[in-house]
Amino acid sequence: MPAVHIPTTQYVERRRQLMAQLPADSVVLIPAAKELTRSADTEFMFRQDSYFYYLTGFNEPDALLVLKPDAEQAVTLFCREKDKLAEVWQGRRLGVEAAVDTLQVDAAFTLAEVDEQLRELVNGTSQLWYPDGLYADWDEYVQNLIKTLRQGPKRGWQAPSMRRDVRGLLDEMRLYKDQHELAIMEQAATLSANAHCRAMEKAYPGIHEYQLEAEIHHEFARNGARFPAYNSIVGGGANACILHYTENQDAIADGDLVLIDAGCELAGYAADITRTFPVNGTFSDEQAALYQIVLEAQYAALAEVKPGSNFHQANQAAVAVVTQGLLSLGILQGELDDLIANDAHKPFLMHGIGHWLGLDVHDVGDYQRTDGKQLRAFKAGMVLTIEPGIYIDDSHDVDPKWHNIGIRIEDNVVITDNGHQLLTGDVPKDIDAIEQLMASAKGA
Repeated sequence: MPAVHIPTTQYVERRRQLMAQLPADSVVLIPAAKELTRSADTEFMFRQDSYFYYLTGFNEPDALLVLKPDAEQAVTLFCREKDKLAEVWQGRRLGVEAAVDTLQVDAAFTLAEVDEQLRELVNGTSQLWYPDGLYADWDEYVQNLIKTLRQGPKRGWQAPSMRRDVRGLLDEMRLYKDQHELAIMEQAATLSANAHCRAMEKAYPGIHEYQLEAEIHHEFARNGARFPAYNSIVGGGANACILHYTENQDAIADGDLVLIDAGCELAGYAADITRTFPVNGTFSDEQAALYQIVLEAQYAALAEVKPGSNFHQANQAAVAVVTQGLLSLGILQGELDDLIANDAHKPFLMHGIGHWLGLDVHDVGDYQRTDGKQLRAFKAGMVLTIEPGIYIDDSHDVDPKWHNIGIRIEDNVVITDNGHQLLTGDVPKDIDAIEQLMASAKGA
């Protein structure tokens, strides 16, 4: 599968679009992520800050992007300097000299120059836009910088009179994916779908959850997606009823369902798929009955995924199907309308129907309009998940034949002008299709 990427010109355009929204005399500071210690002198694998990456495509720690639309040099980058010894031990650095051409910024400086240069860039501006609370050391630095400017009027220094959070503007931009982002996300979805198929094919009674996790991660990596987008969930039997179960340590018994929630990260963008299947390849009657309810609930929700609709409408469509299904099986008792009105499904489906998807697996973007008064309508270019479920652990006061059955079905969807496109359709979810895939793998 050919690799996809975002051209540098697109990062330039994003910066231009952001600056075009700023009031006069504004300055924006966007820090990069820092390396985090795992233990002693080893670090976690580095993952760039999503906001910084969205505007630069630059994947090194300890950097700062400064945007000043009114300046002759509107885009400035601070980054690590070239260091031969450090690069021998820790890997290559872009360096200041190459940064201007490679990233198409107007100016670049080393981090050693940040005190003097940043003071000059911020001095005299009226509004400072910055993502408060993300990085404690940068929060302190910015606060001290403003304090210094306020204390230097005799030197001609003037601190910004207003601090504003830049994330509101960036979240709106990130909510709508461009053609390059959609191409990456489609490929990430395909790789992740293949990994879920592999897990179904490799499953057998007695396999450990971590062994299926390994199969999934192997499929990611061998196809160019080195990392999962989040901690993979592989829960067999009762573990499938724990929404964010990540221990992945138990053997999966014959007759149990296994719920796998896993997606790769590709070029910074996440996929997020959940499938539930019987580890022995055949659904029991009880498993099939509950599974079909969840599947029909997802189809009902997907029918509402189109321009002009919203998450509430999709959620209500799924809730109606789940409530009716649980009522028909005797797990709920009462009148359907009353059960729906009283959220009787909540003990069995306790989460929402989905979320935005992008650079973060739970991506940014308000679920209400920016005025906060109405739910946001779906529009072309938005990418989201649809993920109904039913979870019945042994604490529920129902017939024990339903106990320890956890089911979730999750797909990735992009809103189009006329409806939606399913990105994760390559992994089966109908009962017959799952059983046939697993039977074929056993035969092979």
